Amino acid sequence: MSTPTNKQAAGIAARWKAFGLPAKIISTAVTLVLILLVLVLAARGLSSLDGVKSFLATYPGHSDLPDGAPVGLPAWLGWQHFINMFLILLIIRSGWQVRTTKRPAAHWIRNNKGVIKTKNAPTKISLDLWFHLTLDALWVLNGTIFIVVLFATGQWMRIVPTSWDVFPNAISAGLQYLSLNWPTDNGWVNYNGLQLLTYFITVFIAAPLAIITGLRMSGAWPKNAKTLNKIYPITVARAVHFPVMLYFVLFIVVHVTLVLATGALRNLNHMYTSSDVVNWWGFGIFACSLVVMAAAWFLAQPLFLRPVASLMGKVTK
Repeated sequence: MSTPTNKQAAGIAARWKAFGLPAKIISTAVTLVLILLVLVLAARGLSSLDGVKSFLATYPGHSDLPDGAPVGLPAWLGWQHFINMFLILLIIRSGWQVRTTKRPAAHWIRNNKGVIKTKNAPTKISLDLWFHLTLDALWVLNGTIFIVVLFATGQWMRIVPTSWDVFPNAISAGLQYLSLNWPTDNGWVNYNGLQLLTYFITVFIAAPLAIITGLRMSGAWPKNAKTLNKIYPITVARAVHFPVMLYFVLFIVVHVTLVLATGALRNLNHMYTSSDVVNWWGFGIFACSLVVMAAAWFLAQPLFLRPVASLMGKVTK
């Protein structure tokens, strides 16, 4: 199989441009497809080598869990998964609006005469930023509950590396994915090495980074703490916060794709019905959750946000 030349790629981009898509987006998409094609061909070539075959046989892609590790996904984890998905979708939306909107439709200022009084004068912020910060607070609360219950129930053993062979197994799983000869998946029992490391990075590295950098950029950060601000300047937080958001977008895209491509009905039952069966119940609940999120996406606009924000402060146009 031969890969398309630059001239062929340009022709593909020209044909898509006829549909009115921006040239930069078309060029980027075509480049990514070509890179992915090259990686797939390279992975398939490597997988045919005797040494690599031996490596894949020694490390099939998943590690054994510690004794006493729980089997299956409890109902609380399914609810946590939905709430997190619901919040992160709106957080990404509102965060992008904060970053790109030059003239906000409305502003919000907190009420300093309420039950909780503060010494500093209220600061006026855009309604988009108020929505983003409110979602952030709910996301942190949900995440805190998740971490506590995760360790209380032993479910942490499913997403925290407990042996060094998780790393060669992750390489093995990645090679199998790239070669399109995907590893045997049984998420009801345990995740493969690549999944485990990805979930660990998402929960214990990316999420805390999002919180720490977001807090640094928020009005809650002490502005007069000169030493602290010198150690942790706001420019660093801004430089990290946006790439972390892009990581979450990439994670969601890949995660949903693999859920649907590696046994959709069974995987959706794992997450939405806490059962290891193959039927349409999980898919039905998943479809309903998409409707809920689509409705929330539509309602997340100034017309509907103003009455809610007014309960927590003053909204001005």
